[in-house]
Amino acid sequence: MSQQPGICEPHGHDHRHHSHGQASRDHGEGRWSRIRHRLVHLVTPHGHDAADKVDTAMETSREGMRTLWLSLGVLGLTTAVQALIVALSGSVALLGDTVHNAADALTAVPLGIAFLIGRRAADRRYTYGYGRAEDLAGIVIVAAIAASSALAGYQAVERLLDPRDIDHLWAVAAAALIGFLGNEWVARYRIRTGRRIGSAALVADGLHARTDGFTSLAVLFGAAGAGVGWQAADPVVGLLITAAILMVLKDAAREVYRRLMDSVDPALVDAAEAALRRVGGVRGVGQVRMRWIGHHLRAEADIVVDPRLTVVEAHEIAVAAEHALMHAVPRLTAATVHTDHVPLGDDPHRELAHHAVR
Repeated sequence: MSQQPGICEPHGHDHRHHSHGQASRDHGEGRWSRIRHRLVHLVTPHGHDAADKVDTAMETSREGMRTLWLSLGVLGLTTAVQALIVALSGSVALLGDTVHNAADALTAVPLGIAFLIGRRAADRRYTYGYGRAEDLAGIVIVAAIAASSALAGYQAVERLLDPRDIDHLWAVAAAALIGFLGNEWVARYRIRTGRRIGSAALVADGLHARTDGFTSLAVLFGAAGAGVGWQAADPVVGLLITAAILMVLKDAAREVYRRLMDSVDPALVDAAEAALRRVGGVRGVGQVRMRWIGHHLRAEADIVVDPRLTVVEAHEIAVAAEHALMHAVPRLTAATVHTDHVPLGDDPHRELAHHAVR
């Protein structure tokens, strides 16, 4: 919390002419609000101290690492089975699928490194910590998806220009089905975990696995086409695979781009503003900002309080406001609350006017 100068636009009614009696009633309401909140804590105890936040960060990183290791094992087994059948059949579509699976398995490496780096505590240089390493890993994953689409397209065009027969069609079909099931399971697992722990990079990695699932399913259709005598089925399916990967690439790139640009769900901002307005003693709510640091949120908020409060009383309200935010916004680990007061005479922020960003 801080009580530092800042520019805020209060919402709601203007209370500048309220009496001392009204201020006392507001303070009383705030006291009763805090008493009710403490009663709730007796039923659902929790903590917000630094140790709790570090433990939470460690646990989410461990959950992410477990997801990566398990999915890596599943994809590694799938890739090994498919590589064996590629050697027997010569299917270019299955070869592309196998390469995609191997690439998807390898993307677990930069993401795993990012999870480990993200556990490091903040220091004098990286004052917000190292959580942004996940965003860098997300860029690597998007690049890997783009490379997969380029490779799939190249192989498909090459096979269209130089057609070849495919052997062991039943084995190719079986390998394709295994690839689809394995990748779709990994995709669902990564995306579910990524959304639960707030990791955009892990969600993007799950989308990458889904591209390989599409690839495997398309290989299955290609094998069926080759089985009925359509020699071009394999490369044509390869081109369809490329188009499907490009669609998933768009979704993954958008997910990572939004995280890099500090995008948050507007519903979280609405929830934060509503929570602040319910805090006893808060007369109005100004600007609310949020950003992701790794898979945790940090917030900055401006609140308006009565100008007759003491510093201690205003600070109590700021603490209550931060606490309310941490209850209302999932994955929020810290908030800086700036207390402003209802205007009395001249604008108290006039000295900052020439620093405003235009």
